[in-house]
This record gives sequence, C-alpha cells and structure tokens, in this order.
Amino acid sequence: MNTMTDTTNTTDKKNTTDQPYRAALETYIATHAKPTHKFGHQPRLYALTQQIGHGLTYDDDVVFAAVWLHDLGVFIGHRPEDEAALKTWDHVAYAIEKAPALLTEFCFPEDKIPAVLEVIRTHQPHDKPLTIEATIARDADILEQLGAIGITRTLAKLGSDTRFETFTEAHTALKKHLTILPSQLQLETSKALATPRIAIMQTFLDTLEAEAGPNLY
Repeated sequence: MNTMTDTTNTTDKKNTTDQPYRAALETYIATHAKPTHKFGHQPRLYALTQQIGHGLTYDDDVVFAAVWLHDLGVFIGHRPEDEAALKTWDHVAYAIEKAPALLTEFCFPEDKIPAVLEVIRTHQPHDKPLTIEATIARDADILEQLGAIGITRTLAKLGSDTRFETFTEAHTALKKHLTILPSQLQLETSKALATPRIAIMQTFLDTLEAEAGPNLY
C-alpha cells in the first residue's frame, strides 16, 4: 500500500474559502441525494475518515472528493428506475464515469482526479484498496454499516430498496453485516472505532429476536 502522498491530514487547518470545490461538492450532493435521508451518509463518512486518518499522512482533498461522490449512482435520478435494471446496476462504475466532469466543473485539482477515482473504485468491503486514501475511505464506509447508524440506514431502506422489503430481510442483512464486516477493517483505529458499534448491533439483534420471536415478518 502506498502511504506516500503529497498532503498531510490537516483538515482542521484548511480554509474552505480557498477550496471552493468543497462547498460545490456538498451543494451538488445535497441537491441530488434522493431519497433525502441518503444525504447524511456523506458528511458522516467524511467525519469518520478524519477520525481514522488522524496522525496519518494522506491527501485529504482526494478523500473528501471521493467520499462526497462515491454513492452518486445510488440516488434516484441517477440510478435506473426499472427494477430489473436496478438489480444489475453498477453504481460504482456510474460514479467513476461522472466524477471527472463534475470535479473539473467544480475546479478540483486536475492532477488529483485519478486518485479520487481509485478511492471510489475500491470503497466497498469486498474491494482491495491500493492507496492509503482508499483504505481510510473503505474502512469508514464499513463503519457506517455497523452500530446504530448501520441499523438506521438499513431500516431506512425498507420500502425504497428492492433488497429489503420486509423486516426479516433487513434483519438478515444486519446479521450478515455483523458477521462479515468487522474482520474486513484494515486500520487499527478503524477496528477500535468498530468495537462499540459491534456491541450495539449485537444487542439490537438479540433484543429484536427476543421481542419478535418467529413473528418479525
């Protein structure tokens, strides 16, 4: 993994007026994130990358841009409306296709665009990140699928996501997340952040099963 980048994580020292593309990216996603609840994932994810990346050397501009654009293809208006097409939809390929033009429009540094695309390309749990920026973003995205936020995001998809049409299907997905995702975290800080989230999710699932029994539906 390449840990040599040209920008140290100094986000707390950054002045967004000197980087107008940050505000432009936030505004664009705020406008296009549909259903509306999908907007919260981006700022939460970026906050997690700052926690995970504390003390590491990486390009925060790359992480920021990738975090805000990585899920563009899951928004209504960007993803297919047809259910059959949606089942085979590659939202990552879509984001990679659309990101360069958007970043150029927002005056993002052109030489950093390939690195942003690499983060987007490898942000999912089954991917193998090749850069420190991609590793940080992927770990953060995994953490977003655990704990109270992971539970909330999964249940919010009921009725709007063909994968989760019943509580039982959402319950199955949460159990899978709890079983598989923690072991896929790569950075020690990420693993530490995951510990309370794992406990919260396990408690929720145990309580849900106790209360609903065989009648969850």
